[in-house]
Amino acid sequence: MANQDRRDQLRDAAVEVLAEQGARGLTHRAVDGAAGVPSGTAKNYFPTRQSLLQAIAERCVEIYRDLPRPAVTGRASLVAMMGALLAEVAGPGRVRLLAYLELQAEASRAPWLAAILDDVAAADFAAFEEAQRAAGLPVTPERAAAVTLAMHAAIPHLLADGPRTLAAAGLDDLDRFARDLLDAVYGRAETEPPHAR
Repeated sequence: MANQDRRDQLRDAAVEVLAEQGARGLTHRAVDGAAGVPSGTAKNYFPTRQSLLQAIAERCVEIYRDLPRPAVTGRASLVAMMGALLAEVAGPGRVRLLAYLELQAEASRAPWLAAILDDVAAADFAAFEEAQRAAGLPVTPERAAAVTLAMHAAIPHLLADGPRTLAAAGLDDLDRFARDLLDAVYGRAETEPPHAR
């Protein structure tokens, strides 16, 4: 196996360990086990806990940047995009987002890690603002940030999957949540009759 392939295998395994076992369970031995490699392999590639966390953060950044970005051409396609992003939280993106939340907690005590994650968060705010503009909404930085923050705030609740919390937050219907969020920030779409909710 090529050096980079082995490195990527270990990084992906480390993401899984962090997501499943939390920061306390993140050890070189656990990463070796998850990757199915001989004991000591992870330590050879990532000698310290800091280098292991850095590898996980960089892998999460790469996965985020590789996510497909559907074109937004109007309000309806923005709602669909937002609903799909939220649906991914409990689906294919679950492991990555659990690991990312663990990284954020670690970053509160590690400025070097906060700097890595800051790039992703800033890019996310910019991407959501651009999507809202593409939808033809009357965007201001404050409105765009409010939508992005609401989307971010939904993630831990979707991961925890508490039915009463999801219902209370409107997250039991993700498309409706996205539509209601845009209505709250920008006002109801003029073409949408009141009974269409």
